[in-house]
Amino acid sequence: MENNVAVVTGGTRGIGLAISQALIHEGHTVAAVYFGNNEAAAKFEKETEGKGKAFKFDVANYNACEKNCEEIEDKMGAIGVLVNNAGITRDGVLHKMPLENWHDVIETNLTSCFHMCRTIVPRMRERGHGRIINISSINGQKGQFGQVNYSAAKAGMIGFTKALALENAAKGITVNAVCPGYIETDMTSMMKQEVLDSIIRQIPVSRMGKPDEMAEIVSFLCSENASFITGATISANGGQYMA
Repeated sequence: MENNVAVVTGGTRGIGLAISQALIHEGHTVAAVYFGNNEAAAKFEKETEGKGKAFKFDVANYNACEKNCEEIEDKMGAIGVLVNNAGITRDGVLHKMPLENWHDVIETNLTSCFHMCRTIVPRMRERGHGRIINISSINGQKGQFGQVNYSAAKAGMIGFTKALALENAAKGITVNAVCPGYIETDMTSMMKQEVLDSIIRQIPVSRMGKPDEMAEIVSFLCSENASFITGATISANGGQYMA
C-alpha cells in the first residue's frame, strides 16, 4: 500500500484534514478535494510539504469529478484509496424545508459518493486493488430532529457501502463506512456551550470525539491488515448510539 494515492473529499478541514494527515503519515500521497475555503487548502499544501495537494471542485458535479480524478492520476499516480468525506448541512424541519435544502444536501453528501466511485472504481477494478471508506454519521443511524435531509443522505451512504462492497469484493476492493458521533471540529466549536453540554451529557464516555480518532479508524481500514473487512459500518460515537 506504500505510496498509493489517496483521494479525500472534504480533505482540508475538520475530520477530512485529520484523515489526510493520517494517510500521509502512513506513506500515502493525498489529493484533498475541497470546494469553499481557499485559505485552508493553501495551508494544507504548505504544511504537507509536497505530500498533499489540494484540488478544488464540486463533488456534486459528475463531470467535475471525472475531469479532476483524471488529472489527479495524471499528476500524482494511480488512486488506491478513496475517502468520501465531503458533506454539508442545511438543517430544518421537513414541513418548513425549502426544496433546494433537500437537494443540496442529498447531492453533496450522497450523490457525490456515486460520482466519485463511478469515476474511480473502474480503475481500481482494473488494478485488482482498492480501499473505499465512506464517512457517514451517527445521525444516519438513529435520525436527528431537524435533519431529515442529512440523516437520509448519511443513511443512504450505509446502504451504498454494503452494495458496493458486494459488487467489488472479488476484485480486491474493500468498501466500509465509518459513522462518527459528535466530534470536536470548527463546526461544533461554534455551538453554544449550553448546547454542547447537553450533547455531552448524552455521551456515556462524557466527551466528544477528536478528529484524529476518526482518522485512525480510516487509516486502519486503508491498510492491508483490514483486507478481510468489507461492507462494515463502524460506529465511533462514545457509546451514544449502539446499533
